[in-house]
Amino acid sequence: MKSFNTLFALIFASSVLSACSEQGQSVAETENPQPALEPINLTFPDIYNDYLNRDVRDDIFYFVMPDRFYNGEPENDMGSATTSISQGGYVIDDMKGFHGGDIKGLEQKLDYLKDLGISAIWMTPILRNKAIQNDGYGHHGYWILDFTQIDPHFGSNQDLKDLISAAHNKGIKIFFDIITNHTADVISYRECHNPDGSYKGEPTCPYKSTAQVEAGDKYTPFIPSGYENVKVPAWLNDPKYYNNQGDSIWQGESAINGDFSGLDDLNTKDPQVLAGMIDIYKNIISEFKPDGFRIDTVKHVDMSFWSTFSPAILNHAKQQGIPNFHIFGEVYSADPIELSSYTTIGKMPSVLDFGFQAAVTDVFYRNKPASKIVQLFEDDDFYNDNDSQADVLMNFLGNHDMGRAGLFINQSLPNVSEQEKLKRNILSHSFMYLSRGIPVIYYGDEQGFVGTGGDVGAREDMFASQVAAYNQLDLLGTDATTASENFDQNHPIYRALQTLAQLRMDHPTLRRGVTFNRPSKGSQYAFAISRVDKQDATEFLLAFNPMNEPQTITLSANHNGYQWIAGSNQFSMDGDVIQITLPALSYSVLKANSAIENTEIGALEFLGFEKQQRVIRFDYQLSQLPANSLPLLEVTTEVKNLQGEYEVIAKDNTPPYSAIIDRQKFNDYAPKEIRVSISNWQGNIRVDTFSLEKSAGIKESLTHY
Repeated sequence: MKSFNTLFALIFASSVLSACSEQGQSVAETENPQPALEPINLTFPDIYNDYLNRDVRDDIFYFVMPDRFYNGEPENDMGSATTSISQGGYVIDDMKGFHGGDIKGLEQKLDYLKDLGISAIWMTPILRNKAIQNDGYGHHGYWILDFTQIDPHFGSNQDLKDLISAAHNKGIKIFFDIITNHTADVISYRECHNPDGSYKGEPTCPYKSTAQVEAGDKYTPFIPSGYENVKVPAWLNDPKYYNNQGDSIWQGESAINGDFSGLDDLNTKDPQVLAGMIDIYKNIISEFKPDGFRIDTVKHVDMSFWSTFSPAILNHAKQQGIPNFHIFGEVYSADPIELSSYTTIGKMPSVLDFGFQAAVTDVFYRNKPASKIVQLFEDDDFYNDNDSQADVLMNFLGNHDMGRAGLFINQSLPNVSEQEKLKRNILSHSFMYLSRGIPVIYYGDEQGFVGTGGDVGAREDMFASQVAAYNQLDLLGTDATTASENFDQNHPIYRALQTLAQLRMDHPTLRRGVTFNRPSKGSQYAFAISRVDKQDATEFLLAFNPMNEPQTITLSANHNGYQWIAGSNQFSMDGDVIQITLPALSYSVLKANSAIENTEIGALEFLGFEKQQRVIRFDYQLSQLPANSLPLLEVTTEVKNLQGEYEVIAKDNTPPYSAIIDRQKFNDYAPKEIRVSISNWQGNIRVDTFSLEKSAGIKESLTHY
């Protein structure tokens, strides 16, 4: 166990990470108890009171599992008093059991979240579940039976409406976690189940391919007696709406058609399933008026489903008076080509950025070179088409499936000091708050939770836990364990996140600014980015050092002076060169003293296009780019669609300039030319048309990121 002195906590709460190495006393050298600190009272701009019209880029998300957060109504701990299939499972000393947290508990802790700077809450699913299945208990909410009622373990429909009303009164949005891929495990197969639904042998039904099924080798689905009408709406009880091909093996066609861990896999190619799911979630919006959806298991649903579902849901939300309804999907992949296909082809506004999570883990916890971060932002081009953009991607460090940031630090650096682990945790959160995209805090991370692994190993209780495996963990930044309640607003991570939230709220550029990679010399680990908002064209220069020793980087300055905003204040300028020295595990935020001057539009050269595995990439070169200035330009690429009209396929605000289009769409359109416009931020524009048949050259490649 360890004790944390007041000065150390204050240093971290103010996010001045570099100062930690200058105190002359390590964290472990003092045994003085930490006294109460003065509270940090955040100042919220007016937009944070207007939840309805607030752009999602202005939000800070908190991802919470209600069952593990706070128990506001112990009377509902056992679930339904009348419906046995949604009853029981309250096993508070078992990682897999229901632990009693609920909607009322979340409502009672809204001030705790507001004080943290949270403006949007995303909850795991809370619709009525099958409480107990072969592999555990439905504490997570992903085994839905009834798509019209709140699970009685968590409360009632009215409880949810009360929570949303209370949250909205505080300017906090509420997001639902929804599922279209599957329902609870009810359908059985005569080939591998007994009449009561239990397995005849091994607890699995091997996947049968579509070719096998078409040849007559298929399962015979049935519903065990007494379960014929347990799903709501009623159409969900008919096996004809499911694939019925056995358990997924997580690859090939089984990723779409197979049962997800035995759950009943919906045939999302069926137009009636698509229409039924659209109706289900339209009704959810009409009744509860949430602010958006996170969609589960997106990559396990047919792509054509999403290209209809997402626009229909967004349109209905607008009709219900929710103009900024936001949707983001879970695509469990760090590949930007795969991730972006769901925002471009699938018409989903956003996805959880697993690529961001992977890059941060490599650079901030595993001491990998900063080129991982550079590539992350270069790959933003994959997302920037006519109706999606990289700056609405959802950034996160860990979650309820893969594990926590604290776990990844422990796994990568098991022998470093507790002080270093804490610094790395806060520094990686700092990068998440200050770079492009929307930050998502995983519940408990602000209290130093580390977890024992992925899945249930990452689902500790915020209230006093009775799970021995959780309670023996050494949390970051505190002497407390999960055996006691953890809502400490003096915790150094909580206080650091408060300060980061205020920094983000105070400077719109840190929420909405275009992100530029900034080439630098002096370190392959420290790195810099610039963010520039289109409203005022003023550069914020951000530098990060994820190493445990000081790093100095040198890069071109775009202005004759910068002012310090946050973090380390060690920088100097010599003409058009700026040198930034970053103490161990620190960052620096500088702001230019003046706006960037107007960028003149130079000539555009079309370099040709490259056929990659799933996309076509067009590359351009612009002449007359200023050598020491950030070019404030936007390059827009259009091709003629099947109606003969020009359609925007890509936008790019940062060099090197390119455009990316899905390969199938390219083949469907078979364009003979492209139209490219270059505009600067002052509204000047130049338009060129280039022949693809007479291009500089076609580079055939199967490059796959």
